[in-house]
Amino acid sequence: MSHKEDNEGKRCSHPTELYTSISRTCLPIVYHPDYNITFMGLEKLHPFDAGKWGKVIHFLKEEQFLTDGNIVEAREATEEDLLVVHTKRYLNRLKWSVVVATITEIPPLMFLPNFLVQRRVLRPLRTQTGGTIMAGKLAVDRGWAINVGGGFHHCSSDKGGGFCAYADITLAIKFLFERVEGISRATIIDLDAHQGNGHERDFIDDRRVFIMDMYNRHIYPGDSYAKKAIKRKVELDWGTEDSEYLQKVELHSEGTLNEVRPDIIVYNAGTDILDGDPLGGLSISPQGIVKRDEIVFRAARRRGIPVLMVTSGGYQKKTARIIADSILNLHQQGLIGAEALQGEGSSSLVTSMMCRAGPAASNAV
Repeated sequence: MSHKEDNEGKRCSHPTELYTSISRTCLPIVYHPDYNITFMGLEKLHPFDAGKWGKVIHFLKEEQFLTDGNIVEAREATEEDLLVVHTKRYLNRLKWSVVVATITEIPPLMFLPNFLVQRRVLRPLRTQTGGTIMAGKLAVDRGWAINVGGGFHHCSSDKGGGFCAYADITLAIKFLFERVEGISRATIIDLDAHQGNGHERDFIDDRRVFIMDMYNRHIYPGDSYAKKAIKRKVELDWGTEDSEYLQKVELHSEGTLNEVRPDIIVYNAGTDILDGDPLGGLSISPQGIVKRDEIVFRAARRRGIPVLMVTSGGYQKKTARIIADSILNLHQQGLIGAEALQGEGSSSLVTSMMCRAGPAASNAV
C-alpha cells in the first residue's frame, strides 16, 4: 500500500466506539466480565478454561496490582468493526450454530438456537476482540497494553477454527494502520504452542507486517500455505524444555526486531506451552513462561517499541495464575508500570467511570 493509499484509508474509516478517550488514571490492561463463557456447562466440553480471564483479574486484584477502578473496560466489536477484516459472507455463516460448533470444537452447540449461541459464546469472543483493538491504541499511547483475553490466531478474514471465531490480531493491526498516524509497520511475535495460521493468511502478501512464529511443528493446524507468510519460523519438537526454549525465544525475538524495526509489536503470549498441556505438547515450566514474557517485553522496551500482549491459548486450570504472575513480574522488572496512577487525586468512583470507554477520540473518524 502506498503512503497516499494509507492516508486515504485513514480518512475513510467508519465510526467506532473502540478508539475512545481513556483516562491516564487507568492502567492499559483491558478486560470485561463478559469475556468469560458460561453456558449450561457446555463450555466444559472443550479443554479450554472458558473462565480463565476472570481468574487472571481475580489474582491481580488479590495482589493489589489492579482494582475495579483502574482496569480499562472492553467494548464489544460491532459488525462494522469486524467488517474491517472479515467478509460479510463469513459473518453471516456465524449465524448458523453448526458453523460455530465446528469453530469452537463444541459439537452440542449445533443443536442450540443461534440467538443463544450468539449471546453466550460469540458475544464474549466479540468483546475480547474489541478489547484487543482497544489495547492496540492504548499500546501506542502508553508504550504497552495487555488484553487479558484475545489472541484468536487461527481465525482469518474468511475462516475460523481452533476456538477462534474472530481475527482480533489482524483487526488490531488494520485499525492501527487505518487510524493512527505514524503506524505503518507491525511485527507479530507469536509464541503460542500452535502455528498462528489465521493472521498469517491475512498478511501473506502484506510487506508492512513481519511475522515471527515459534510453535510445535507436529500439532494443529499444520497450515503449509500460511507458513509462507512467516518471516522468521521456529519449529519446535515434542517436549521442548525451558533451556532450549528460552534460548530460542531470546535469539529470535532479538533477531526479528533487529531485522525490521516496527511501529508496534503484537505479542501472542499463549500459555499452552506449559508442561502437561493436553494440546500444546511442549514442556515449559511456569517460571519459563514468566521469563519468556519478560524477554519479549525487555526487547521491546530496550528499543522503545510499543507492545500489545494478548493471552491466547492455555488449556490447564493453573494457566490463569501463571498469566497473573507474569504480569506481576513485568511490573516488578519495571517493564510495565502504574506510574500514571500516581498523583492524580481521583476518587475510585471517578476513576472507574473514566476507565470505561468515553466519547470517541479525535482520530476515531
